[in-house]
Amino acid sequence: MFTDPHLAPRAANTRPLTPLDHLARTLEVHGARAGVAWGDTVWTYAEFGDVVARMAGWLRARGVGKGDVVSVMLINRPEMLAAHFAVPALGAVLNAINTRLNTDEIRYILEDSGAKLMLTDPACRPNLPDCPVPIYTLCDTPSDTSALNFFQGPAPVLDLTGEITDEHQPITLNYTSGTTGRPKGVVYTHRGVCLNALGNVLALGVTSESRYLWTLPMFHCNGWCHTWAVTAAGGLHVCLDRVDPKLILETITARAVTHMSCAPVVLYMLLEHATEAPATRVRVTTGGAAPTTALLAGLSKLGFDLNHMYGLTESYGPATINDPGDLEADLETRAALMARQGRRHLTAGRARVVDEADRDVPADGQTVGEIVLAGNTVMAGYFRKPEATEEAFRGGVFRTGDLAVMHSDGQIEIRDRAKDIIISGGENLSSLEVETVLHRHPDILLASVVAAPDPKWGEVPCAFIELKDGRSLEPTALEQFCRQHLAGFKRPKRFVFGELPRTATGKIQKFILRDRARDLVGDT
Repeated sequence: MFTDPHLAPRAANTRPLTPLDHLARTLEVHGARAGVAWGDTVWTYAEFGDVVARMAGWLRARGVGKGDVVSVMLINRPEMLAAHFAVPALGAVLNAINTRLNTDEIRYILEDSGAKLMLTDPACRPNLPDCPVPIYTLCDTPSDTSALNFFQGPAPVLDLTGEITDEHQPITLNYTSGTTGRPKGVVYTHRGVCLNALGNVLALGVTSESRYLWTLPMFHCNGWCHTWAVTAAGGLHVCLDRVDPKLILETITARAVTHMSCAPVVLYMLLEHATEAPATRVRVTTGGAAPTTALLAGLSKLGFDLNHMYGLTESYGPATINDPGDLEADLETRAALMARQGRRHLTAGRARVVDEADRDVPADGQTVGEIVLAGNTVMAGYFRKPEATEEAFRGGVFRTGDLAVMHSDGQIEIRDRAKDIIISGGENLSSLEVETVLHRHPDILLASVVAAPDPKWGEVPCAFIELKDGRSLEPTALEQFCRQHLAGFKRPKRFVFGELPRTATGKIQKFILRDRARDLVGDT
């Protein structure tokens, strides 16, 4: 009887899930509240809604419509936040580009995505001769009228959700850091973003009284979906031009910041520069490297409460978040607990750890398996890469390639990463990509790149080089070569010359090189 036609979905009880509804509600409920701060200027949510409407109108006038890709390469400024609503409001797809990429990588993304145009600003405008798409540069400041400016002029009427006819339609296209060579475009849907944003609101305790500092790049998994999450809660977005410890600490005090997210390297920078605790306690979410006892002690003294999360671009950012446990426990105990990547948040599917037969490993904290994910907050797939998508979803789950154990309390803890991934300062980079560049050098016979532990960046690339017979090469010359071909965070921080260890079949034994890299760090 529950299949009767009169119980079928209808317009009165069904509409596509979309994070654009989060802004629509916030404009109705919190329109007069402070919504966005940048420098000394604060906009109410109603004023920010006008910025979104002006941007959408400008894009529409340039022919942007449903299914088109709009690339943005911007610092954490209000227009970057506005693009997360203005672009999808047209039914278009937002492509936020990492500002740290080099010109070859940017060109590849623009061409692969089929972007209709690109928005950038003076701080990170790329030098792209013969760019495949039109580039438009934003103003330096809200009062600057010499460049593209969405802060001034009449705001057109904008229906935020009118173009959203299917909750599974794409909302963003985020390129990975190329951990297996060329970056892959990860497609997010309106449904997935809507749910992950709400999950983050609940997991982080964001409310209309929250003040979120944008130390995490908005281009990175769309700011872990916090661009939409903070908006859904009606909290204040505090935009930040750059990651500078002095500026961060000053802004935390000036804006009474309550929440922020960042890579561990930013937290170490804060410890080095802080002289006193801010007036308000700050809830910090980090990921990529387990927090040390020294970090926990320093942050606690400064008034920072730390959460450790786990996720990937393919999982819309955070998929799990750590339960900090007993805050009164000693630092060693807390550090051991905080090393865990935690349990899923409310709207994410369960993170499982499975063996080679896809059976759940025992929850003994010792048996290692692969983390697999399934649920509403897993990507739709890789753009224009059906084979890679099917491989990633082999067995009906998303295969992360990350190795972990499952503890008896249900928390996962990563024990190793897929062998070609290096996480440096919160950014994923591919050893294969770096090796490919090194192999272009005429004096190099073989190159192998592995992760070396680093107290500041978590991990850095360490390159082991075997030269061709009779050749010589100085590290300074090789470093200069890398500068010409690799973005800064991808360049090896150490070069080690000598014969590379091989198996009987000629494969390089990377596990030996990882041990050597760790030993080299210990000897310094």
